[in-house]
Amino acid sequence: MTGSGTTALGPGALMVANRLRKNLRRLGRWARRAGITCYRVYDADLPEYAAAVDLYREADGAERLFAHVQEYQAPKQIPEDVAAGRLAELVDAVAEVFELPESCLSVKVRARGKGGSKYGRMADTGERLVVREGGVRLEVNLFDYLDTGLFLDHRPVRLRLAREAAGGRFLNLFCYTGAATVHAAAGGATESVSVDLSATYLAWAERNLALNGLSADAHRLVQVDVMTWLARDTGVYDLIFCDPPTFSNSKRADDFDVQREHVRLLELAVARLSPGGLLLFSNNFRRFRLDEPAVARFADCREITPQTLDPDFERNPRIHRCWELRHPL
Repeated sequence: MTGSGTTALGPGALMVANRLRKNLRRLGRWARRAGITCYRVYDADLPEYAAAVDLYREADGAERLFAHVQEYQAPKQIPEDVAAGRLAELVDAVAEVFELPESCLSVKVRARGKGGSKYGRMADTGERLVVREGGVRLEVNLFDYLDTGLFLDHRPVRLRLAREAAGGRFLNLFCYTGAATVHAAAGGATESVSVDLSATYLAWAERNLALNGLSADAHRLVQVDVMTWLARDTGVYDLIFCDPPTFSNSKRADDFDVQREHVRLLELAVARLSPGGLLLFSNNFRRFRLDEPAVARFADCREITPQTLDPDFERNPRIHRCWELRHPL
């Protein structure tokens, strides 16, 4: 049952609801002070209720509040019906605490099969919401894809890019929906290039630029394999953001593995960096190991992960890792 604030919750759901209220008291104050309207409010705080809960506040109109619930993989010894029951209790608690109708709840459920646990088919609502972050407007889709179009854990990185971008040229590699590009442009980047192989994501990035009145002429979107593009590009950029996937395969490009390819990727990217320029490199592969001796041959590199985690992701400090790279002195 969802949304009225009068639902009689069972013991498990009540336990989750109490934790949500506790988190909301702490994170709500932080979010209001920081002007943040989209943030994580629960991250498997209670291990048996293994899911992430993110809140998204619509920027326009009624400024509706939405919750995005993403189930984590349950241990193999947990029966499927038990895991499903716990997820249902968690969803009831979310709806109760935040007084959400069913239309404002998005639940991504893991389905077990022969190939292991994976997410089931997403919806096809076509519903796009506009949210605010750091003074810019960004489109999200909470229902139709596994990811929403905005990686909330990278919020501090995007805000830093906005601070660093004034008067420079910005390059966004594996640009996804272009949120980092919007921040850099809003921060004063004179021009930018954003590269991704996905036409879907580039169309999304184009809408994000348009939402903020940013010129498509000054902020160019390029659909191509990043490694191929870097090998032939001759541009020079003052600020580069590189956030590759852990792994990708495509009929239009060679398979990409971030552990295997990261040295070559970073060497090509640093070659495009202006003297005194800054490259921010991030990825979310939990077993990733940076080849420091190899990278040191062409860049000064420093890990800055703790600086890139806001309070809503303190429970999950391995959600990403981030480094800054510069030309050697």
